[in-house]
Amino acid sequence: MKMLLMGNEAIARAAMEAGITLATSYPGTPASEIFLTLARHAQEVGFYAEWSVNEKVAVELAAGAAYAGARAIVSMKQMGLNVAADAVMSLAYIGVRGGLVLVVADDPGPHSSQTEQDTRLFARFAGLPVLDPASPAEAYAMTKYAFGLSEELQLPVIVRPTTRCCHSCQDVEVGTIGRPRPVPGFTKSPEWVILPSLSARKHRWLIEQESKARMLFNDCPFNHASLQGRAGVITSGISYSYVLEALEALGAKISLLKIGTPYPLPERKVLEFLAHLDKVLVVEEQEPVVEDQVIHLAWRHLVPCRISGKHDNYLPRAGEFNVDLVKEALSRFLGISGAPSEKVDLPELPHRTPLLCAGCPHRASFYAFKRAARGQDVIFSGDIGCYTLGAAPPLNALHTCLCMGASLGLAQGLARVESYRRVVAFIGDSTLFHAGLPALVNAVHNKANITVAVLDNGTTAMTGHQPHPGQSIDIAAVARGLGVETVLEVDPYNLEAAIAAASQALAVPGPSLVLFRRPCPQLASPISYCTIDAATCTGCGLCLKESGCPALVRRGNEITINSTCNGCGLCAQICPSGAIKEVPR
Repeated sequence: MKMLLMGNEAIARAAMEAGITLATSYPGTPASEIFLTLARHAQEVGFYAEWSVNEKVAVELAAGAAYAGARAIVSMKQMGLNVAADAVMSLAYIGVRGGLVLVVADDPGPHSSQTEQDTRLFARFAGLPVLDPASPAEAYAMTKYAFGLSEELQLPVIVRPTTRCCHSCQDVEVGTIGRPRPVPGFTKSPEWVILPSLSARKHRWLIEQESKARMLFNDCPFNHASLQGRAGVITSGISYSYVLEALEALGAKISLLKIGTPYPLPERKVLEFLAHLDKVLVVEEQEPVVEDQVIHLAWRHLVPCRISGKHDNYLPRAGEFNVDLVKEALSRFLGISGAPSEKVDLPELPHRTPLLCAGCPHRASFYAFKRAARGQDVIFSGDIGCYTLGAAPPLNALHTCLCMGASLGLAQGLARVESYRRVVAFIGDSTLFHAGLPALVNAVHNKANITVAVLDNGTTAMTGHQPHPGQSIDIAAVARGLGVETVLEVDPYNLEAAIAAASQALAVPGPSLVLFRRPCPQLASPISYCTIDAATCTGCGLCLKESGCPALVRRGNEITINSTCNGCGLCAQICPSGAIKEVPR
């Protein structure tokens, strides 16, 4: 049976067909739809599915299931692997009984990430096998294969789709979904306790398993070659699709080796390919993972083949590839002059500043703190989520942003070295539980002179409105329980009260916390909207300048409010002439 599936849906479908018992994740683009698909079917198929508090916890849950012999899958984006790294590195030594697949979606570009790091390098660092799909259909096939490979090697296996593979769609030949496979059960053994003596022995075992994986990959169906002439290309992942299209456009026929298992490299397969060539171009996005291994392999075996790629600047190490980029590299490599170009001169697109949605409560929260901080030298430390857009004009309300949960740590560091300045750490509700709580504990324990602004919109909005612990756990009670003495709760739509709470928190020595609570407008039905009385409006534009709400539009000297307004009333509270009124829907 064929189904039209997005790459992420194909991965989820494969996991269900493989008989998983448990699926965990923390939301992150481009991986979010993997778990969303699994969660939709969990009850009917009969497996447990959980949005975990962060990626480390997600991996630990899945590892526990795999210890008992169950099949489990964890999905995350490449940044999430940083959070899970402590668990994953030790898990590589301990190993698993049931198949454990870690799907880590990389984001070349990047489109929605702080970095465009390459998970294949992490796989090599950890000594874990990694599969690199070139299409949704291959992502489906690789995911099913990965469970069996995991059980054969007794290791977690990484499947690494990239953004284009995750979000493109393809007809996929699928099988049937049955019930989860029987779970043998956990067997007590010293082999599960990672003491130093065990680690020393298991490290040698891991190296042996790496060699075993390399031998298995020599005959893996995801690695295949075709020979046509003495020039060739070795390619991996989504780049394989670009290479095929580029060769067709150039009308070139050359030898081609597709690598679906970039680490460990299938050495016999590669050596057999290189033996027929005088020169080869390695085409892979991001880091030269395959290229470095090919160079090393050719040097060891004295293969007289010139190897090109990133090290001699045929291809870049940064940024996302496309067909035109690969075609240009192939043209240079093959010496094809005057290769036909399909580039079309397009008009320059208008610049669009990233903005918070109309009526977003974060806008009012930032505005309240900016008003409260007027006349003071206050640093605003930011974090990862929708509210990162608070850094954009006209709000200009964030001065730092590093990674999940870092706003609290950065704020404490800044406050320690510049004690004369007040520092406010902005953090979202989901991010607080993901990585912010340890830093909040640190602030209380060390009496850091910071103010924490928790922006609670009741969801993980940036990645598609997934649930999080703050929907069932009282954030204010948690803060008080941790020892924060000044905890204020306020509705950011009530601007006067919000400014008062921000002012009070800034005046308190030691850690203080303001909890701004208002649901995300994308999940709430608006009950009102705002209108402008043209006769009263002076055209000063303060509503636009101060809030930057996209519902406010200036046409000549006139300011109007469009249909995206949800009636939050921030502009009405800013307007000095009282020209903006809230009207029930």
